Amino acid sequence: MNSAAFASTDSGFKDPQNLSFERDWIRRAVLASYWIVIILALPFWWHLTSIERLALPTSQVRSQVQSNIVFPIAVQFDASISQHTPSLNSQVQTLLRDSVINEPGRWRGIDLCLQDRNDEVASSLYTVALGEQTSIAHSRHLWVSKTDAQSATRLSSILSDLITPPESSTSHSQRVVQYSDHYRLAFTLLNENATPNRFVETWDVQAALAEFIFPLMSRLSILHNFTVESQVQYHAPLAFEPKRLTLGDTEVSGLTQEDLTVFINSAEWTLASGVSNDPVLHFVLFAPSETHSPMNIIDSEGRPTNQNSFLLPQWGSIFILNNEFNSSSLHLSYNDLKPVFRNFATQLAALLGVPPVPLGLSMEGGFLSDWQLDALLRLRALQNVQGSQDTLHSIVKLVDQINNMPVGQVVRDDVLDALASLHEAYRTAVASPALALRWSSKALSMASRAFFNPGMLALLYFPAEHKYAVYTPLFASISVPLVVALIRDFMAWRRGSQDGGRQ
Repeated sequence: MNSAAFASTDSGFKDPQNLSFERDWIRRAVLASYWIVIILALPFWWHLTSIERLALPTSQVRSQVQSNIVFPIAVQFDASISQHTPSLNSQVQTLLRDSVINEPGRWRGIDLCLQDRNDEVASSLYTVALGEQTSIAHSRHLWVSKTDAQSATRLSSILSDLITPPESSTSHSQRVVQYSDHYRLAFTLLNENATPNRFVETWDVQAALAEFIFPLMSRLSILHNFTVESQVQYHAPLAFEPKRLTLGDTEVSGLTQEDLTVFINSAEWTLASGVSNDPVLHFVLFAPSETHSPMNIIDSEGRPTNQNSFLLPQWGSIFILNNEFNSSSLHLSYNDLKPVFRNFATQLAALLGVPPVPLGLSMEGGFLSDWQLDALLRLRALQNVQGSQDTLHSIVKLVDQINNMPVGQVVRDDVLDALASLHEAYRTAVASPALALRWSSKALSMASRAFFNPGMLALLYFPAEHKYAVYTPLFASISVPLVVALIRDFMAWRRGSQDGGRQ
């Protein structure tokens, strides 16, 4: 039975060729509408899914990486020392020149000039004069005794240690904290156990701070801003049991070197009383319980030492309170706290990278000389500049390696601000190390903010393969039927055209 016969029956079915939606022009119009919608939606999809990728000043960044900050330093020999030893200037200059050649890393960023009269070009001018003893003063003077003035080797060694302190004693050491504009200093009195026989309730912390900490903070205010807080805690148990030792008729608790590394019980001690993003340096005065008192630090051979304090690198300092006060007293007076806070001041200077005074050299009053402060300023500025250069170079390298990493206007502005701040640091280093430090700090802050921008970090762990895995299941199920229908309709139209041509 053919289709005509089937349609003429009483079954009620129509011939498929006579259905409206089976007509060629309707079918093609429906198929074309799908493709038109897809084509019109492509620009919107492209705009909504495209990644903003602005151009970074790559050439400027690479040129900045090759630049170095330079601090001109002039050392003037006073007439008194020149008359005492006429050839001292040339001898010291020769020895210092040899030191620069042999230790280029130590003298990085230093342009040293020895002269017999004042020169206003240098950013730091130091004077060497003849004195009763070898000492340094706050006015950037170095007084040299007659004995040291006769030795060019001794004088060149002193000048080297003052201008470029050895790496082992400055911020290259692991104990020094990373540079920051702001620090919080937390002074805490910890009672291991608030028992009646071994319990400290109050302390004259304000007087001790004013005597030992505030003067040092005032000298370092050109580098950092400080916030000081103090607290007293009455229950601070140790996370381990100290080793018991017998010394004659006395039994003491010993702390090994391993015990010192885990002395801080972070799980049960609440040392930071405030909420802030600023780095915190802790200074803990620990009063052991009656069971663990006295508490001594022991050496590798198990013998007690005379040290009552120890420093935790980049964290702070701990002082163990043994016999510094009357056990029946509930108060620590200013006199009781003198050795404690004198030690805290020394440890604070070490944590902040303050270079020590060279051996055999005395200092005329004060906590910090201009020689030490200038050396610290130069060192911190050099570190900030190096950190900024490395961070900017890393940003450019990542953007070049990851093609789909977004670079927004905020990132680009931060990179440009970092480059501008680096340029200002180079320019101001000639006149003022303090200004150079300020600009280098801003450069490091801008570079770090650009590197850790959330828009950039989002695609560090999102490669192109992930994008294909997301889009393939979505578009494959839609595109395959449309493409197949388009091919079939095209072939049907072509066959119809050929048949019409033959007829």
